[in-house]
Amino acid sequence: MKTYQETLAFLFSQLPMFQNQGEKAFNNKLDKSLQLDDYFNHPHQNYKTIHVGGTNGKGSVSHLIASILQSAGYKVGLYTSPHFKDFRERIKINGKPCDEDFVIDFVSEHSAIIEELKPSFFEMTVAMAFEYFNRQNVDVAVIEVGLGGRLDSTNIIQPELSIITNISKDHTAMLGNTLTEIAGEKAGIIKAETTVIIGEYQEEVAKVFKEKAEKEKAPIIFADKENPLQNIQKKDTELIFDWQDMKNLHCPLRTSYQVKNINTALTSLCHLHDNKAFEISETSIREGLKNVVKQTQFLGRWQVINTSPLTICESGHNEAGICLAMKELSELSYENLHIILGVSNDKELTDILPLFPKHATYYFTQANVQRAMNAEELKQNAEKYNLQGQTYENVNTALKSAYKKASEKDVIYIGGSIFVVAEVDS
Repeated sequence: MKTYQETLAFLFSQLPMFQNQGEKAFNNKLDKSLQLDDYFNHPHQNYKTIHVGGTNGKGSVSHLIASILQSAGYKVGLYTSPHFKDFRERIKINGKPCDEDFVIDFVSEHSAIIEELKPSFFEMTVAMAFEYFNRQNVDVAVIEVGLGGRLDSTNIIQPELSIITNISKDHTAMLGNTLTEIAGEKAGIIKAETTVIIGEYQEEVAKVFKEKAEKEKAPIIFADKENPLQNIQKKDTELIFDWQDMKNLHCPLRTSYQVKNINTALTSLCHLHDNKAFEISETSIREGLKNVVKQTQFLGRWQVINTSPLTICESGHNEAGICLAMKELSELSYENLHIILGVSNDKELTDILPLFPKHATYYFTQANVQRAMNAEELKQNAEKYNLQGQTYENVNTALKSAYKKASEKDVIYIGGSIFVVAEVDS
C-alpha cells in the first residue's frame, strides 16, 4: 500500500494539473466528469448541494454558507480549490479535512478507471469529493466551481441553489477576453427552474444572466439589490453590521471587499430557509458568521500572520481582487510598506501591476509551481511601473529579508498568487 505522500505524488505527477500546467490541464469538456459520475453511481444525488461560482469571492461565500449551515446543526461538506498547505483542505466536512486513509484507499481502489479515463487532477478530485461526502452521509455539500462554470467538472450537480458572486477578467485564455464572454461561461451553472443568486449587479453582464435565467425558467435574484448590509463598522479584527432585522452581527472577514460576499451568503441562506430547504435561525446566522474561520479553517483572505510588524497574506490574484486588496492596504497606517509579490505566468501584467503602490519596497519571488512567473521577469516588468525591489529565490527567503528590514510600525503584504500565500511558513 502506498503512503499518503506517495499517493499525492502520483496524483500531482500523473494527472494533468491546472496548478502546474495552466490551460493545458483544462479539459474544456464534461465527458470524463460524466463518465466518472456514472462509474461512482452519481453520489451527489444522495445529498443536497449548493453550487457557488463567480470570479472573486466564491471561496468566501462558500465558507460562510458552510459555517452557518454547520451552526444550524447540519453535517456540511465543503469542496473548494486550490488547497494552500494540504490537498485534503479541498474536501472537508464540518471544517475537518478528509482522512488521509480515504485518499490512499480511493486512489488504490479506483486505479483502473484512472488508467482508463486518464482524467485531469481536478476531474479526479471532484469525483473523490462527491464520493467522500456520500460515504460520510452529509446533509448538504457546498460546491465551489473550479474554473469558469459551464464546462467545470463540478457542473454535473443539480443544486438547491446556484450562486454567482461577480464577474471580472481572469483566465481569459480559457474563458474569453470580455466580461460578457466570461459571464456567459459563469452563467453555465444556472440550472432549469433552480433559483440563481447573483452577488453583484454589474450593468455590463446583468443581461447575460437574465437571458440565461429566462431560458432555464430559473428565478434570479441580485443580492445587492435586495437587503445590503447596514451600519457597517470595520474593527481591527472583525466587521460589525446589521442585516435585515438582525442587529450587531460580527464576522472576522473584516475587509471592505467581504461586505458583498457576506451579503451574498446571507441572501442565499435566506432564500433556502424561506423555501424550506433548510431551517436556519438567527442564532445559527450569528454563530456561523462569528466562527467562520474557526469552523471551516478558512485561509488566505487578509490573513494576519504577525502583528509586529503587521504581516498580511492575501490570495487575491486577478485585477478585481488585487484592486480591492490595494484599497484595503491604503487604509492602513504604517511607516514603510513591504510587498512580497509573485504571480502566475498567465496573468496580464499590464492589468495588475499598475494597481500596486509605487512607494513600497518590493520582494519579487515565485512559488514552487510550474505556472509561476520567473521572479526576474516579474521584476523587469514591474520596473516599467516604477515598482522597485530585489528578487528572491522563494517566498520564505523574501519574507525573512522583509522581517530583517521592517520596523514594528511597518506593514508586510504577501500576495499576487494563491500559490505564493500557500508557501508561507506558518
